[in-house]
Amino acid sequence: MTDKKSDNQTEQTEAKENKGMTRREMLKLSAVAGTGIAVGATGLGTILNVVDHVDKALTPKEKAETGVPFYATNQAGIITAQQTYCYIASFDIQTDSRQILKDLFGKWTKFADLTASGGVLRDVDNDMLPPNDTGEADGLGISNFTVTLGYGPTFFEKDGKDRFGVRAKKPKYLEKIPHMAHDSLDEAYSDGDLCIQVCADDQQVAFHGIRNFIRLASGVAVVRWIEEGFLSAPKNETPRNLFGFKDGTANVDHDSNKGYKDVVWAENDEPEWMRNGSYLGYRKIQMLIEIWDRSSLLDQEDTFGRKKASGAPYHKKHEHDKVDPSKLPADSHVRLAKDTKQQMHRRAYSYTNGIDKSTGTIDAGLLFICFTQNPSKQFLPMLSIMGKMDKLNEYTVPIGSAMFACQGGLAPGEIFGEKLL
Repeated sequence: MTDKKSDNQTEQTEAKENKGMTRREMLKLSAVAGTGIAVGATGLGTILNVVDHVDKALTPKEKAETGVPFYATNQAGIITAQQTYCYIASFDIQTDSRQILKDLFGKWTKFADLTASGGVLRDVDNDMLPPNDTGEADGLGISNFTVTLGYGPTFFEKDGKDRFGVRAKKPKYLEKIPHMAHDSLDEAYSDGDLCIQVCADDQQVAFHGIRNFIRLASGVAVVRWIEEGFLSAPKNETPRNLFGFKDGTANVDHDSNKGYKDVVWAENDEPEWMRNGSYLGYRKIQMLIEIWDRSSLLDQEDTFGRKKASGAPYHKKHEHDKVDPSKLPADSHVRLAKDTKQQMHRRAYSYTNGIDKSTGTIDAGLLFICFTQNPSKQFLPMLSIMGKMDKLNEYTVPIGSAMFACQGGLAPGEIFGEKLL
């Protein structure tokens, strides 16, 4: 059985083979033309390199139509502008065969590539077989679809066994997150051999992605846990969590190539497959909504150390004014974070899941997702301090936890795990 790419994907492939332009490149070139830059004798190739620097000239609609490139130096979905919807799932591998695992990674790569570029898995002319694509996202567009793959500690070694012959390639800082004070973790929401984060600006497009990754893994890997997240914010503003406070304000502190190199991307002495990758730290944090909603505004602001409406730190006027930790309550969330003098790239989403049957309260909270270069320095010490001292602990309960190593980006023709396996 063979899969054919969509007309859109085929056109893009043919354009590349003929040294032409994809739709994304054409839109970018149009943006360059609008700036008055002439192609002249420099050639199309040189101009298309320049185009990457004016990508922001594309309208949101044009960006959504062309999508986020799947093949790149780094995996998408890490420093990509945060989309509206997220599905994150953890898998347990059910085989010890490297070849079967490679086959799965090949299928996942093909599907991710097609979906991120607007293609679909085409069916053969046999209506007695299940369709190759589940079809619920047909006609909905790309919606800035991204896929991010990570490997858990048990991918490299489980119960003392080197399962796939890759124990020697385990990243330097990859480990199971230790139990922290105030944790109330459930194994059903924690850890796993593999992790896939799928994000998009259309929920059905995002669900279509995670659904088909699960379907393609049938017989090879099973879902250990899966979470659905969402966020929304006014244009050019920081999104708010379900407590009503801005979440991710500090990301602007490292929003530059140098900042990402220092904070997010793996160190040069990591295993080769991990170069240009990052560590994904995950915590599922249940928010005690009803208790929070009965708290005074002053108590809420003292808990975070910021003003609720503006996001400004205490004794300042604007959200991005420099924080003076000495002006914040000693046990406030922001004070404790700033005292560690560490940075991380936050990419959190809110979740809701009906009613907690054991308490009759709303089951809602935060899917805390962060990316770091060295979680042993940037992430775990912060968790330890927060677990012991954070005033926010009065209103939250960590119930899920995991760490994954996200490989570097893929080159055209490369599949997930190729350098690792």
